[in-house]
Parts: sequence; C-alpha cells; structure tokens
Amino acid sequence: MAVTVVRDVEAGPEASTSGVADEKPSWFTPKRLLVMFCIINMLNYVDRGVIASNGVNGSRGSCSGGTCSSGSGIQGDFNLSNFEDGVLSSAFMVGLLVASPIFASLAKIHNPFRLIGVGLLVWTIATAGCGCAFDFWSITVCRMLVGVGEASFISLAAPFIDDNAPAAQKTAWLAMFYMCIPTGIALGYVYGGLVGGHLHWRAAFWGESILMLPFVILGFVIKPLELKGFTHNKKTKEYGQMLSPELQDETKAQAPVNTALFNCSFFFQLFPDNNGIKQGVPAVVEGLAEKSSLSSFGKKVMIEIHHFGVDMKELLQEKVYVFNVAGYIFYNAVIGAYSYWGPKAGQDIYHMASADLMFGGITIVCGIVGTLAGGFILDKMDSTISNAFKLLSGATFLGAIFCFSAFCFKSLYGFIPFFSVGELLVFATQAPVNYICLHCVKPSLRPLSMAMSTVSIHIFGDVPSSPIVGALQDYLHNWRSTALLLTSVLFIAFGFWFTAIFFRSVDRSNEQSEHDVPATERSNLRPLLDDGNDEAHTSQ
Repeated sequence: MAVTVVRDVEAGPEASTSGVADEKPSWFTPKRLLVMFCIINMLNYVDRGVIASNGVNGSRGSCSGGTCSSGSGIQGDFNLSNFEDGVLSSAFMVGLLVASPIFASLAKIHNPFRLIGVGLLVWTIATAGCGCAFDFWSITVCRMLVGVGEASFISLAAPFIDDNAPAAQKTAWLAMFYMCIPTGIALGYVYGGLVGGHLHWRAAFWGESILMLPFVILGFVIKPLELKGFTHNKKTKEYGQMLSPELQDETKAQAPVNTALFNCSFFFQLFPDNNGIKQGVPAVVEGLAEKSSLSSFGKKVMIEIHHFGVDMKELLQEKVYVFNVAGYIFYNAVIGAYSYWGPKAGQDIYHMASADLMFGGITIVCGIVGTLAGGFILDKMDSTISNAFKLLSGATFLGAIFCFSAFCFKSLYGFIPFFSVGELLVFATQAPVNYICLHCVKPSLRPLSMAMSTVSIHIFGDVPSSPIVGALQDYLHNWRSTALLLTSVLFIAFGFWFTAIFFRSVDRSNEQSEHDVPATERSNLRPLLDDGNDEAHTSQ
C-alpha cells in the first residue's frame, strides 16, 4: 500500500489533474453561471422586500373614537409592536451570521457548488415555513433558517463570478450580480403588495419557495464547479493524510490505537473457542474504537478551529479590508433601514396612495442604473483598489446630500427627484465595495472575506438599525425626523472610505495559494470554467 501511494504522488501534476477536464460541464458557460446566480440572488432579496411590503407586513389594529380596526398582514395577525416588527425583519440575520463563516470554512473540505445547493434547499423549506407560521416566535425561527440557507450563497457566489468573468469586465459582472439586490427588494415590494393585497400574506412566501425549487434541483444535479485556490478531487481525499501536516500528526497519534484494535481483533480470530477471552475482547475493542472515533473527531474540530483562527488573523491584519468593511457597515445600516421602513415612512410623510409601488419603482430603476454604472465606471477608471475607494467615497458623499435634502421637502414632487438621484449615487457603491473584498485578499481567503463582510455589515449594520429606527420612531412619533437622523449615518461611511484612499493597497487576487494547497494539487487552482486562454475568455 505504501509503495502504491508513493508512486501515485510522484506521478506529479498530471496525476492530480487526470479527469478534471472530463468533469467540466460542456454545456455550462460563464454567462450561464452569471445568469443563474443573478436570478438566485434576486430571489433572496425579493424575500427581503416581501417581508417589508405593506401587503405582507401590514399594520397593527388601532382604536380611535370608540372605533377599532383589526389590522392587516403579519403585524396585524400577530399584533406586533414596531420594535417586534423590526426584530422580525432582522431575525434571518441571526442564521446568516452564524452560518456564513461555517460555510466559508466548509468550502475547504467540501465542494463549494454543492454547499450552495444545500443552502438553497434550507432556504426553500424555511420560506415555505414562514407561510405556515402561527405566531411571532414560529415565524421568527423560520426567518432565522432563511438566513442559514442564504449564507452559503452569499459567501460563495461572488468568488465563482470573479473567477470566471472576463478580465476586463470583472467589476461589471459583479455589478450585474449585485444589481439584483435593489431589483429584488423592489420586486419584493411590488410582489408582496399585490399578492398580500389580493390573496394573503402567506401565499407570498409559498410563491418564493416554488420559484427557488428549480435552482435547488440544479445545485445537486449538475456537475459541480471548483473555485480558484481550492481542490476537491479524489486524489486530495485519498492522499490528504500524507500531504497535510496536521493530518499526518493525527494519523501518527492514532497509530497506537489502530494497532491495538488490529491486535485484539487478530487474537480473537486465532482463539475463537476461548470463552473467557471471547467475552472480554469485544468489550475492549468496542471501547478502543469509541475512544479512537471521539479523539479523531475532536482533533479534526480543533484543526478546523485553528485554521479558522489563522485565516481570521490574516484577514484582520489587512487594513484595507478592515476600513472597507467598516464603511460598508454604516452604509448597510442606512440601506437596511430604508428597505424595511421606507414604504411606511413615505406613506406617513407624503400620504402616498401606494407606497409599496412608489418605493419599489424608485428602488428598482435607481438600483439597476446605479449599480451597473458603478461597475462600468470602475472598469473604465481601471479597476484598482485605490480607484474603487475614490468611487465609493465620492458616490456616498453626494448620495447622502441628495437623500438628506429629499426628506427636507414637504412636497412629494420635491422628494421624488432628490431621493431618486440620491439612491442612484448610493447604489453605485455595490460593485466597488465587493470588488475590494475579493481583491485585497489571496484567493483561498475570498469565501471567508465575503462571509465575514456579510456577517459584519449585518450584525453591526442592518440587524440593529431596523429595530433601533423602530424604537426611535416610537419615541419621536415623527417619520421625517427619524429619516433625517438615519440618512446622516451615510456621512460616517464616507469618512471610512475616503480615509482608505490614502492606504497602500495591493491586488492579491492572482496570488497562488502555495501554502494552502499541496504541491501536487496546484495545477487544479484554475476553475473548471476557465479555458486557460485570457483572450478567448475576454471575448466571451
């Protein structure tokens, strides 16, 4: 057995890449990958728009002058306060925050494409569960599971797109992907308003689940793809213990136990008629086997925790990454609260007849145009981290001014044009901010970079901002003042991104991860969709 292992490893890169080309899906092109991921991303954010729409979220029952109204939607059926309603909007973030780093770590030992399929399955079941909820706590648990399902996709989709996008259009492709965020939220407003108003708020969640089901099936059926910096072929699994120092130590530590198990079993076969030994040996073997299994599992967990700690330390030492995410946190706090409370604030301040349609229309147009413009402009400027920070800070500063000014108008006709320009500028940041997250770290850290970015912007951004804005409104009872205070937070995001312009930044996206992947597997760093020809790739 030892001779066979040595011969296979000495075969070199050719041995480790055998069969990889055959595994490439012939029908699967980078553009099809982009389209599929964009639709999935849009459905994720349709769900966020749905839960915020007046048709699904509804309003509490109220009494005035001896006359009481029953209320509508989730808030009316479960009699939720504004604070509880805000907590509900952020509940899915709990699952997202816990699961994102876990999926990023699992990507090193399991195929990332299959992990996306698992996450989408959880998402589909959880959204259907939201439609079956019977009280505040049941729908809160389902919303948490929606976050778990979304976590795998959020962490792993962007690196797949970055790997397979044409070199001269990477930011534009990311812009197309992140364009689905405002588009999905806006469609969610409209979809939730129509379905919730004409059918029932529960039907809106069931519809989401049905729409996602085909992509769940694809995630498990089609041949899996690989990320740059990761390998998951049979050779890696078969020889992993010999090639990985940590697993070498583990194998050595298990050797005495395995030897004891073998000796006991061998002795038991030699003396099958010895009744005394027959009774004692199985118990010894069973005890040793259980101890070996527990010890092996514990060491694997500790190894993974150690790797996670090392990666996190390297990530946090990257000042460019830290300042980028810090600005993103304050930015997302505003955008998250806008997306959830926007229709209610607009309806109260400007007495909009159909706030869902109004905010949905503004968001979808400005979101599409702004996000795409941000990506294309950065590509034209020359996609560098420094240029990305310049675009981020400039767009955020001007966007904050226009949005703040919009809420100062008492007329709806003054609000709409200023708020539209403000959202156009604010959404131009989506592609540049994620471009920085992907390119300021080495390839093998990209899933963790995206996961921790997602965790940070939610746990410190829109998770607390929605209930805080709800509590602030409960205290002020003035949506205009609440909106102005919220919008001013965008200037803090501008401060972080403007400061980062002056940092020394290095694009590390093309660094090979020699320290993370065994030498015999480095030839597998190219993703399956890459044909090895940059010019041909760009022409697509």
